[in-house]
Amino acid sequence: MRFMIIVKANRDTEAGVMPSQEMFAAMGAYNEQLVKAGIMLAGEGLQPSSKGARVVFSGTDRTIVDGPFAETKELIAGYWLWNCKSLAEATEWVKRCPNPTGDQSVIEIRPIYEVEDFGDAATPEIRAHNDRLRADIAARHGE
Repeated sequence: MRFMIIVKANRDTEAGVMPSQEMFAAMGAYNEQLVKAGIMLAGEGLQPSSKGARVVFSGTDRTIVDGPFAETKELIAGYWLWNCKSLAEATEWVKRCPNPTGDQSVIEIRPIYEVEDFGDAATPEIRAHNDRLRADIAARHGE
């Protein structure tokens, strides 16, 4: 099963405060464990919401809202994409993570939908199209 591991933002991450060298080293060591265990598929830190934007949909209208966004606790500071056997395994790996901010931090674990999860809504044509897109992505990125 694939999981999105979401590191929630806080006041420091939204202010663009960079992690210490010790935190970079600790996260590097942790990421190395994830890679060696075959867990980590991807992961990145995100810049503050002040450097981003949202697109708000209302029917056929689209409105651009520039950051920063107000509710810091609802924002994302970084993420990993993992492949784990279960939510329990993902939870155990998150518990081993260095505290990302050194203060109170929240990391959220969310399962990712697989095409099989959509049942009959994912017709054979949709599944084939999905497979072609994944193959194209892999080919474009040398996988």
